[in-house]
Amino acid sequence: MVAVLIAVPGPSVLFVVSRGVSLGRRAAVSTALGNEAGLLVQVVLVAFGLGEVLNRSYLVFSVIKFAGALYLVYLGVQAWRHRKLLAVTEQQDGAETGRPGRVFREGFIVGVSNPKGLLIFGAVLPQFVDASAGNARMQLLLLGLICVLLALMSDATWGILAGTARTWFARSPGRLSWIGGASGVVMVGLGAQLALSGRD
Repeated sequence: MVAVLIAVPGPSVLFVVSRGVSLGRRAAVSTALGNEAGLLVQVVLVAFGLGEVLNRSYLVFSVIKFAGALYLVYLGVQAWRHRKLLAVTEQQDGAETGRPGRVFREGFIVGVSNPKGLLIFGAVLPQFVDASAGNARMQLLLLGLICVLLALMSDATWGILAGTARTWFARSPGRLSWIGGASGVVMVGLGAQLALSGRD
């Protein structure tokens, strides 16, 4: 069930894909790792009571959701503004936009604020906790870890495929500039979609 939910492209998958096409495979994998690190934080918070808080407080849910949406819009605007630098980034190994630490951090912020993860960990996983077995918190943590590993495999695969397609785009600075601008538009669109999405 969770594998199907993860396979449906959401903000995380599309963000990793846009990073793979615009910055390459290494950046895509770093983004995926950051994303899943953010999801791990969600797992821990839900296991220790955040899920109940989110179910009861629309305000807390909305704050997390809008923070993620604003960050995606910010990244999209930055991608659009710097789209013409992608050809240079391809040739300069230490370019600022493609540094693994930076893209990991950006992926982490998108992951930790992703409502799709909160939905899975807060609403879906608790249904599979066996109350009679005891230690519900550890069960949630284990189930959440399995979800994060599945998400990592899915996101990294998408990112590597997208990064491989970058080779074709890299043959022309115009193509890279175009894809950088398109990635920016996608991220802004994701931010808008996230902001307008409900909690169901």
